[in-house]
Amino acid sequence: MRKILKIISVSLILAISLALLAGCGGSQEKKIVIGSKNFTENMVLGEIFAQVIQDKTDLKVEYKENLGGTMVCFEAIKKGDLDIYPEYTGTGLTAHLKMDVINDADRVYDIVQEEFNKQFKIKWLKPLGFNNTYAVAVKEDYAKENNITKVSELVPLAKDLTFGGEHEFFDRQDGYEGMIETYGLNFKSAPAKMDVALKYQAISQGKMDVTDAFATDGQLITYKLTILEDDKNFFPPYYAAPIVRNDTLEKYPELEEVLNSLAGKISDEEMQMMNYKVESEKKAIRDVARDFLTEKGLLSK
Repeated sequence: MRKILKIISVSLILAISLALLAGCGGSQEKKIVIGSKNFTENMVLGEIFAQVIQDKTDLKVEYKENLGGTMVCFEAIKKGDLDIYPEYTGTGLTAHLKMDVINDADRVYDIVQEEFNKQFKIKWLKPLGFNNTYAVAVKEDYAKENNITKVSELVPLAKDLTFGGEHEFFDRQDGYEGMIETYGLNFKSAPAKMDVALKYQAISQGKMDVTDAFATDGQLITYKLTILEDDKNFFPPYYAAPIVRNDTLEKYPELEEVLNSLAGKISDEEMQMMNYKVESEKKAIRDVARDFLTEKGLLSK
């Protein structure tokens, strides 16, 4: 009798253990990983993705914020270390697909959508609304003193100016080399290369005169910089959108509808203001993202 009870006890313990393990496995399978690049805007977008997914699904979200540059995130999603991260159509076209610059926004989106699916098994969801294209910026007072509003108007002035920007800008087809060739710019010295977080401080301190900028950068407000019109249409469109692994969407098809609820919801001005709140007003990214989603009526909990 004791032997029978012992066998039953062992069997029950084994059954409970297996059930617990199955439960843990199920929990792991219901998890997704979101990543973001190493600048404020991308981190805000990653947080927005995380909060809206947590609000509207039962998925567990791990958010890996501030992973690094473009290639770090791209390699991570290709390897399966990430399921989702915010990317830009122009970056997809030139940096990842190594294609020539195209200025038609719809055509660029169609190309990256088709080629990412074909080459990488990654899907571009609907654009979020704003166009964070590259731009050329100078100090407001310099632009006023010299009456310049366009990049081409820098040509006769460039011999007395120093250009500086983040490392990535010098490694892109739509970056420094292409820009100076398109416009015929000859700056007085080799460009200064630095971390993206330092370039606005450098130009404000007079360590350089011209820099690349993102059109929605909040620090353009902080450091009183003026964007010059890209009058030769060199920079391609950079519409932000979630990109997601196909196998992740197959596993959790609800993600597409949830993330597409953000489509067209963020204007250039709204994105710039969110960046400004984080960078200049020192508000927490989590709070800025939550406030935006709440204001737009995109959170239910």
